[in-house]
Amino acid sequence: MGPQAITRPPMLNWHIRSMQERRKGVSVDARQLVKFAAHATTPQHPLMSEPSRAETLALMQSWTAGDSLRKHMLAVEAAMRFYAAKLGQDVEAWGIAGLIHDFDYERYPNAALSADQEHPAEGVRHLRASGYSDEICDAVMGHAHYTGVPRTSLMARALFASDELTGLITASTLVKPSKNIADVDVAGLRKKMKDKAFARGVNRDDVIQGAEALGIPLDEHIATVLEAMRGAADILGLDGRLAAGPTAAVTTPAASGVADSTPVSRDA
Repeated sequence: MGPQAITRPPMLNWHIRSMQERRKGVSVDARQLVKFAAHATTPQHPLMSEPSRAETLALMQSWTAGDSLRKHMLAVEAAMRFYAAKLGQDVEAWGIAGLIHDFDYERYPNAALSADQEHPAEGVRHLRASGYSDEICDAVMGHAHYTGVPRTSLMARALFASDELTGLITASTLVKPSKNIADVDVAGLRKKMKDKAFARGVNRDDVIQGAEALGIPLDEHIATVLEAMRGAADILGLDGRLAAGPTAAVTTPAASGVADSTPVSRDA
């Protein structure tokens, strides 16, 4: 009998994006980044595989019924994908972190701000059991101050920096008569940040501290996330269609089996 074959421990492998997206310094097209997810695949190990973007979307939608919270996670996903390409990081992994970061909030809202119970700890336990990487799980834990989990990775810092800012941009868009994100600019967002009565739920300190942690000037950070969200405006309902009233919002026919909150990658 020959020597017994040695089985190597499973390793999680990320999808390798194209050289053009990997190359630093090129202009990043937000529309191409959000469409990228439709064709992204995750290499599989015989014993374990990283959940795909499509699987992550399905998980998020199964745990989250509210359209506004779904769109928030899609907005953060767009910001994370954009930042990943800009910083030469893994677009797929960063996008998944943004897409899933609040998926447990409706089930476990955590009014007590418990560090190890309810959101995000409960959701992260599910993510770890489902095969998501430590980097993604730690980033999701770290986006909430009260967990005490340090944001040691660039992914974690970008997630924290983008989270509250997407909410400010969405609110600023929806108070515009046009309800079109194309009419929102950095100067206007800076004014909204100073107006503490506007979008009270948005933590301005998180936005400022997040930019500092990334080592990016605040105006540049705001401009980056704004550009990312503009690239997904139709998916986020921020392309002006809501100016005609709530009935103008586009929904997916029930017969298609796709949730009303259209995914960033339209055919995911």
